[in-house]
Amino acid sequence: MWGDQADFPPDYYPPAYPPSVDPYEMHTGDPRQDIEFERQYQQSTYIVPDIIKSFLTYFQKSITEQNVYEIQNAYENGFNKLTERFFKTSPWPEAEVVAPIVQNDHLFLILYKELFYRHIYARVQNGPTLEQRFESYYNYCNLFNYILNADGPVHLELPNQWLWDIIDEFIYQFQCFSIYRCKVNKKSEDEISFLRSNPKIWNVHSVLNVLHSLVDKSNINKQLEVYSMGGDPDSVAGEFGQHSLYKMLGYFSLVGLLRLHSLLGDYYQALKILECIDFNKKSMYSRVPACQITKMNDKMYTLLAICLVLHPMRIDESVHSQLREKFQDKMLRMQKGDTEEFTNNFSFACPKFLSPVPPNYDAVTAINHKEPFLLQLRVFMEEVTQQIILPTIRSFLKLYTTLPLSKLAIFMDMTEDELKTHLMCFKHKMKNLVWTKGTSGLEGEFQSASEVDFYIDKDMIHIADTKVARRYGDFFIRQIHKFEEITRNLKVVSAGAGKTSS
Repeated sequence: MWGDQADFPPDYYPPAYPPSVDPYEMHTGDPRQDIEFERQYQQSTYIVPDIIKSFLTYFQKSITEQNVYEIQNAYENGFNKLTERFFKTSPWPEAEVVAPIVQNDHLFLILYKELFYRHIYARVQNGPTLEQRFESYYNYCNLFNYILNADGPVHLELPNQWLWDIIDEFIYQFQCFSIYRCKVNKKSEDEISFLRSNPKIWNVHSVLNVLHSLVDKSNINKQLEVYSMGGDPDSVAGEFGQHSLYKMLGYFSLVGLLRLHSLLGDYYQALKILECIDFNKKSMYSRVPACQITKMNDKMYTLLAICLVLHPMRIDESVHSQLREKFQDKMLRMQKGDTEEFTNNFSFACPKFLSPVPPNYDAVTAINHKEPFLLQLRVFMEEVTQQIILPTIRSFLKLYTTLPLSKLAIFMDMTEDELKTHLMCFKHKMKNLVWTKGTSGLEGEFQSASEVDFYIDKDMIHIADTKVARRYGDFFIRQIHKFEEITRNLKVVSAGAGKTSS
């Protein structure tokens, strides 16, 4: 077990230069060359504290021995504690400095660099340089080539959390680079030239290829399909898929592809990727909370509020009560046709959309890194505009069983022909593909989920109330179960307090 004690104070930082060297004599006068010299010189003369050496040796030993428990301890505790103590806003030592400490262990250095660059993205002021963005990409290529190009499963075991973080960070860095390269107004001619001459770095096809290769290598879709039918996933996993590393990377790559296709605005493909995942069955892969649900509750509730305004339907009572408590005012404004409220909510909750292709560097002034977002917003607002009057029509229809077209036209302050157009729109928009069975979210039956349905006979609208009565029994049963759980917890607390006092 690695220990975190040392003989020097927490604010100990070794000097960058030996006492005998005057750094000013080493400068050239060219600022760019001097900065690069400083970086290389400081790394070459950096004295790694003993506590860092001890940790790195322990970390490497745990990975070599495939001791998942100790790897997880080093990954989640040791690395983070040392980061807070020594490298809170500065980079960890370069891999070249670490290499002699770990006997130039090639695999360990790849994994170390994955953490090294991730730390730079997260903690170092001004973020990664262009060179570091490229180097991080090459390091991911080395890691995935090592895993995917082997003749058999590689001898590597990593905690599920780290495997998820690798996939998550890989997509995040692609996202950052896609945004970075579009902000050409803030770049020098040299940087633009460098980007133009390296179009394959962080290319969307490379990222997609990695994720799909991990999915295929693990046979994860076949495993999920068999698992959903109650079978043994290992029977179809193959040589690689039976290995925990490949199985979990394949599964997390499915979630990563969902995220990536959503960022690119390809929602059909995003849903298709998840065809084999059964969300109605507790999955054996639900081991990493960050993969299943992230700290984005407000965004999810905002998107749900938009959906329910445009397409009212019954949802879970507990979710509905949360929605009413936090978002009732926003929903009321959207129901009244406030387009600005729709715009603000969509802008807040939508993904940070990306362009799948590099910008045209020859037309610098015409490039806008927000163009993918503005395109999605425009399409969304066109849909909202088509439906903006439907809540008002719905409110009138709910008051009647029969209603003359002419009367409703007067209420709506429009001609009968315009009203017929909006009623057709109502029929069209309220009929959707509804999932009925299986795991694919793209299969089902076309059904109308509207609270009201109607048909027009000559000049008369006939309305039928299709609203499903509230299931009060289910609601009370849920509340009784919650009450019983609270009672049990109180008894446990009381018993514990009694033992303490005695």
